[in-house]
Amino acid sequence: MSEGRVELDRRIARLAVPALGAIAAEPLYNLADTAIVGHLGRGPLDALALASSTLSTVVWLAIFLSTATTTQVARHAARGEPAAAGRAVGAAYAVAAGWGAVTSVVVAGVAPFLVTLLGGHAGTAAAATVYIRISALGLPFLYLSYAGNGHLTGQEDTRTPLRIAVGANIVNVGLEAWLVFGLHAGLTGSAWGTVAAQVLAAAAYGYASRRSAIRPVRPGRDDIAAVLRDGHRLSVRTIALGVVPLAATAVAARLGPVPLAGQQIAYRLWGLLSLSTDALAVPAQVYVSAALARGDRPAARRAARRTLVLGLAAGVGLAALTAALALFAPEAFTADPAVRRAAVTGLLWAAATQPLAALAYVYDGVILGLGDYTAMRRAMILAIGAFVPLAALVLRFHWLGLPGVWTALGCWLAARTVLLGRRWAAAAAPPPPAAQPPAAHP
Repeated sequence: MSEGRVELDRRIARLAVPALGAIAAEPLYNLADTAIVGHLGRGPLDALALASSTLSTVVWLAIFLSTATTTQVARHAARGEPAAAGRAVGAAYAVAAGWGAVTSVVVAGVAPFLVTLLGGHAGTAAAATVYIRISALGLPFLYLSYAGNGHLTGQEDTRTPLRIAVGANIVNVGLEAWLVFGLHAGLTGSAWGTVAAQVLAAAAYGYASRRSAIRPVRPGRDDIAAVLRDGHRLSVRTIALGVVPLAATAVAARLGPVPLAGQQIAYRLWGLLSLSTDALAVPAQVYVSAALARGDRPAARRAARRTLVLGLAAGVGLAALTAALALFAPEAFTADPAVRRAAVTGLLWAAATQPLAALAYVYDGVILGLGDYTAMRRAMILAIGAFVPLAALVLRFHWLGLPGVWTALGCWLAARTVLLGRRWAAAAAPPPPAAQPPAAHP
């Protein structure tokens, strides 16, 4: 192994290891909810499955506040433009506040329709609606956290987001346990605990941003327009990205309450583990973006290639871990034997998709560093076509069950990997040599 590769691995680790905690923040919120609510019974767990699937899609719509801000800050920092970086951060915070407030109101209003669309009915639908409406209050604060995360990550600071994520999750688990089991607040107590943790996380990000080397400054109209433009391109991609997990939940809901509850447990565990490989997307995005800003294409290719290799290795390891969790993890979430069996089935099939998920996440980071948001949008939309036929078969033949749902998800991840991989291969290819003039003949 060359010294250059050793140094690159060290640089990747310096960003990826702390980023793991920050990236896992939202899945850990959901996992804590699932573990605590699961002991309330099958009904609350089904309601949480519907509510959290709906909220996950809404949350992902604003992830551009982190990804686009990371790219902008990394680029401006590499070019020695701190003022432009500060305006980009200020614009991200401004959009986060406005976007979050509007989204909160809209989500609270359409919550009953969304729950019904996913297959909720009677008491389950009512409980899911209440959970969504309470959780909607935390959306502006979560969006502000995304802007702060992008600000710090773009400066190659992933340690501060890690500390914030750990602190927020400790608060979340403590409050939820107290509200649900101490005050017997049930599912609503779980929602209020998460909102409180999101408020504290947003305050911590704001404090860290003001103390960072590149501070947010008041943006101009052009800066806000740039964030909204990037947001439009990335949000269309994100809608496509969120449609598939949401559709998978809807399919599981139509298989019955037991498969739905089992899918909730399996998907939350799978999501937490698979998103850990997204930590490698952070150095891929930062280093590819900075290298291209300096005009160093070979460095960009090296960073992309190495993060992809490490991502694939991590995905294989996570596949084994996911399968191992099937042996005992469901017991921590429910006492219902039928739901446990469904969760075991889901986890075993989910394990096979982990390497594909790892490659898809790292390629996301590479293309974000490239700044080609249009290509990302196109790839996500086209990849839905790999999911729909198999999902339709599961709806037609219910005996395919959760194995069918996870096979459809695996095809979706494979399609994302292939499409994004082709885009990077085209971008990373060395330019053709310049044509030489014909030699003069005597």
